[in-house]
Amino acid sequence: MTERPRLTTRHVNEAAPNPVQRSPDFWHARYAQQASWTAALRRRAYAQASLVPTHRVLEVGAGTGVITTDLRRETGARVFGVDCDLEVTRFAHRQDPLTRLALADARSLPFADGSFEATVSHFLLLWVENPEAAVREMARVTRPGGWVLCLAEPDYGGRIDHPTLLARAGMLQAEALRRQGADPLLGRRLRELLTLGGLGEIQVGVLGGEWQGVPSQPDIDCEWATLAGDLEGLMSEHELAQLRRAHMRAVANGTRLLFVPTFFGFGRNPA
Repeated sequence: MTERPRLTTRHVNEAAPNPVQRSPDFWHARYAQQASWTAALRRRAYAQASLVPTHRVLEVGAGTGVITTDLRRETGARVFGVDCDLEVTRFAHRQDPLTRLALADARSLPFADGSFEATVSHFLLLWVENPEAAVREMARVTRPGGWVLCLAEPDYGGRIDHPTLLARAGMLQAEALRRQGADPLLGRRLRELLTLGGLGEIQVGVLGGEWQGVPSQPDIDCEWATLAGDLEGLMSEHELAQLRRAHMRAVANGTRLLFVPTFFGFGRNPA
């Protein structure tokens, strides 16, 4: 290939229905919800990577700036972020003007070798065509002895939906992600990708599930809006309405459980 790839995300299957267009405000709320699931893990990851003031840290796939804001607040580091979407990058700049943001492809990062003490991603690699190349790039721009932190990669192959009436929705959502260009089974490959990326001291695990109290209405609404948007074109309006009633009824009576195994992985650049 003579030209470096320009897109961070996978090429969308042209025969598939177009993904529902959602605003940056919607995605910011969704990314904030996802970040709440990994908060404890991020504290551990930041400590393991010894992120302290004056260090330079890069987030690849920065989206609307949820994780860059957290990195800057928790570590005091000089934070950089890249994403391939101009609209969300502009949104991120308004949300987090102190982070240095740029448009870039995860597989061709515009930084010199060893530019950062650590490189971070969060729900990114499942969307990247050739995720191995993205991990190699993350390793390349991380200094020797520094860490690459892949904080969340789901694996829909192990998804649990209860009540079982809602299991079909889970299977269709995985298919919707494939049609949008994602790899819904990426999580199980994370250790392999970190190894192929040339990293050492690799640690990989799965985030546990924990359910306490009643979810907030904004969380319920955000979860449903994400599911409904993904299923558009795969279910009729009537089926979607039935699904929504079943989903809301299960949430209301405390029987709804949704668990998608979400892998995390840390790897260190050889010194």
